[in-house]
Amino acid sequence: MYKSKLVNVIIPAHNEEQSIQKVIFDLLALQQINGYPLIDEVIVADNASTDNTYQIAKATGATVVKEPQLGYGSACLRAIQAIKQCDIVVFVDGDASVNAPDIFKLLSSLIPSEYSKKPASDMVIGTRVRSRQENGSLLPQQKLGNALATGLISWLWSTPVTDLGPFRAINHSALTQLNMTDTRYGWTTEMQVKAIQHGLITSEQAVSTNRRIGKSKISGTFKGTVLAAYDIFGTIFKLWLKENTAKLYSIETR
Repeated sequence: MYKSKLVNVIIPAHNEEQSIQKVIFDLLALQQINGYPLIDEVIVADNASTDNTYQIAKATGATVVKEPQLGYGSACLRAIQAIKQCDIVVFVDGDASVNAPDIFKLLSSLIPSEYSKKPASDMVIGTRVRSRQENGSLLPQQKLGNALATGLISWLWSTPVTDLGPFRAINHSALTQLNMTDTRYGWTTEMQVKAIQHGLITSEQAVSTNRRIGKSKISGTFKGTVLAAYDIFGTIFKLWLKENTAKLYSIETR
């Protein structure tokens, strides 16, 4: 719990048996100044894993649900369905690329101190491009694709975006408002674009990035890289077209 707000962490995981125990342990070990745990519940969505991800996550203290349909968005949507009660949802990958204590940075944007001059955010993205990156943590194709996608979003919606990083926190009420639907790699893009379209207050916090444990299923393969690029840019254009079609229809019917 953070400042009387219930905090749930969602981890979409596909074949992460090498790292999932460390990720969960690090999250559950986080404590506030008063000594109370920061995280109220960790929900792991086992996304069609063929290894021991499910068993290890369960034994480590997480709530584990199974999502047989392979896809990053599918896993996130299934985990959201498993939420019992919470105020803040944090999304973390299961590959140990995130430093767990950086969650405090994200939460401070959602619930700033009384002395802060910045308004409370509805959603905050952990941006990897503004902080330490361990050598090899972001592959060249990741950096290029991320730069192109964020540049396109910034241009189309006149809103500065630097990263589509999967490490993010959002108020549960705001997440519900976005009505997320993407089942594949366009999930993070859909969330950020819809947040802009809904007029949510969004911000970024610089977070460090570690080299992941194990091989990436996306950027680590040619097929994964191509599919991710297709989903990300397809999501951007789909949401832009839908928004502008609605605007055109509104003008024509006046």
